[in-house]
Amino acid sequence: MILKFLKHGTLLVVLTLLTIFLIDIWVKKSTQAQLYTSIEDIPKLKVGLLLGTIKHLKSGHVNLYYSYRIDAAEQLYKNGKVEYILISGDNSRTEYDEPTDMKNDLIAKGIPENKIYLDYAGFRTLDSVVRAKAIFGQDKVTVISQPFHNERAVFISKKKGMQNIGFNAKSVSSSYGWKIEVREKLARVKMILDIMVGKEPKFYGEEIKIG
Repeated sequence: MILKFLKHGTLLVVLTLLTIFLIDIWVKKSTQAQLYTSIEDIPKLKVGLLLGTIKHLKSGHVNLYYSYRIDAAEQLYKNGKVEYILISGDNSRTEYDEPTDMKNDLIAKGIPENKIYLDYAGFRTLDSVVRAKAIFGQDKVTVISQPFHNERAVFISKKKGMQNIGFNAKSVSSSYGWKIEVREKLARVKMILDIMVGKEPKFYGEEIKIG
């Protein structure tokens, strides 16, 4: 009985790991044509969708994922590859405001305030992507984040009938971001489940015109 249980348990673990691996490969391969690392090669679009993240780590240091995304958004705007930047992040608590932090840092880098729009209800990547179309009226945007995040965002976009592309911000080292890398594998599985059940953003709201 115990041996049979162990065999079944081992099989379940193997199948789970295989599922995670196959979904990861599927997401990567199906989005590579829509991702760009070169500022010269990326097409010009009206709006860049900057995906939010926390600015400071618990240690007090600035989060490199955050810094590199800000740099990528600045690069796109100053090279004329986007006209506006839509920042979508979490503002679920008064003391936690990803979009405003990012807005202030972009303004400090010389990007005009009237070229920046904020989405305070980007609690998840799915929310950010869907709301860019449903609330801000954009069928095609340039998603701005690290490669792994852009892959997931563009995958969601395709499943939601959008034509988004991604501009890859600088990646962090594996030693710095290994926890994020592990969590991303699981996030991709959850993403597939969300798509299968037709998961919607937590909030919608009134439409906001950009430009």
